[in-house]
Amino acid sequence: MEPEFITFQKFTDAALADELIELLDRNTIPYRMEEESSGFDPSLVMSNAAVDYAVKIKSEDFEKLNQLLVQNEEQHIDEVDKDYYLFTFTDDELTEVITKADEWSVFDVVLARKILSERRVQINEKQLEQKKEQRISELKVVKGLSTSQLVICYLFAIGGGLIGIPIGWLLMTAKKTLPDGEQVYAYSENDRSHGKMIFYISIADFILALLYKFGAIF
Repeated sequence: MEPEFITFQKFTDAALADELIELLDRNTIPYRMEEESSGFDPSLVMSNAAVDYAVKIKSEDFEKLNQLLVQNEEQHIDEVDKDYYLFTFTDDELTEVITKADEWSVFDVVLARKILSERRVQINEKQLEQKKEQRISELKVVKGLSTSQLVICYLFAIGGGLIGIPIGWLLMTAKKTLPDGEQVYAYSENDRSHGKMIFYISIADFILALLYKFGAIF
């Protein structure tokens, strides 16, 4: 079975993905670019509709692409202005940038390393690797939806039908991608169970609504 293409990075404009796509092409890394709607989130129930452009690669290529991005930024790191905000960070704050690289741009992570090196701060690579593994473990943990959020989702299932179907499906199946390319469920096991209930209640409610409508006509 061919490996699945999963989202590596999203862009609000297709043109913004050009640099990443050029890097992928240069290094013959297979990819896909797809439009994805970002306007729905069960934790918020509904939000403003928007479209993201997702660049997708195989999970096995995540590490290779991350290394290429680092090498690419290292070529331009000396061009940064000295008033760049990272220069005001403490050593501990710069170390945190490196260990929580998923929250920062590749450029910031590379620059944080450079600044620490210029300050003659030794980076213990073994400890750093342990912290990165710990970070991955932290990212695997998902927070459950609140009772009020679940109540709202059920109300959509009972009263909305069509709205409840995508809510339930997303709660059941949604996954998030970790920095190393591994995918894990985006919602807790309890929320996924509720999602299954919401999904089937919504379908039943929708079918009953159709039967009632057509029964009233005939």
